[in-house]
Amino acid sequence: MELINNIAKAHGGVSVFGRVGERTREGNDLYMEMKESGVINEKNIEESKVALVYGQMNEPPGARMRVGLTALTMAEAEYFRDVNKQDVLLFIDNIFRFVQAGSEVSALLGRMPSAVGYQPTLSTEMGSLQERITSTKKGSITSIQAVYVPADDLTDPAPATTFAHLDATTVLSRGLASKGNDAELGSDIDPEEAQQALEIAEANLSKAEGTKELVEAKLALRRARIRVEAVNWIPPSY
Repeated sequence: MELINNIAKAHGGVSVFGRVGERTREGNDLYMEMKESGVINEKNIEESKVALVYGQMNEPPGARMRVGLTALTMAEAEYFRDVNKQDVLLFIDNIFRFVQAGSEVSALLGRMPSAVGYQPTLSTEMGSLQERITSTKKGSITSIQAVYVPADDLTDPAPATTFAHLDATTVLSRGLASKGNDAELGSDIDPEEAQQALEIAEANLSKAEGTKELVEAKLALRRARIRVEAVNWIPPSY
């Protein structure tokens, strides 16, 4: 809400909010808050600085699957970026529900499921959405997306496919979130865990590079041994 308000009032841009498969109550609350802040002007809709596209959890899977694409079309192809030449801030909540809706559509079409029961077209569908989020000479699109991670498993095909298209990710800490307002730094991000993750990544990279060098040395030794054996080979006498 704060980002949308700042983009609208300070930078003259516009925001598009695509709610995919989320609660109807939350969507209504967001709409009312935007009306109160003046971001949405019902009396003069042309002065509104945000477009809301809803496909809530009570909608059929086909509708939920198309919400993200509809929001993107409004932000990119149809009006704001190319016609008005504005910078667009595109919110999608939740991108996992887009994948989930695609999985339901795939099941209805009788397709064979892939890993963990997801649709076999997961990568294609995700790419058709994410690769259209781009900037041109006329304007730019910046996207912020909420990603639900099933069972906190970052290797799950749905979040893993999503992360491949993102420039940066922020993972929230359940421990800090459970502390409420008493959380350190007033944030759900745990600095210690973030530092540990960075150190582990650096250590793993160092080990991987060492392993690669060892494998390359072993292959070079094997090739040298083969050459020596070929030179010293004596044909059998019959």
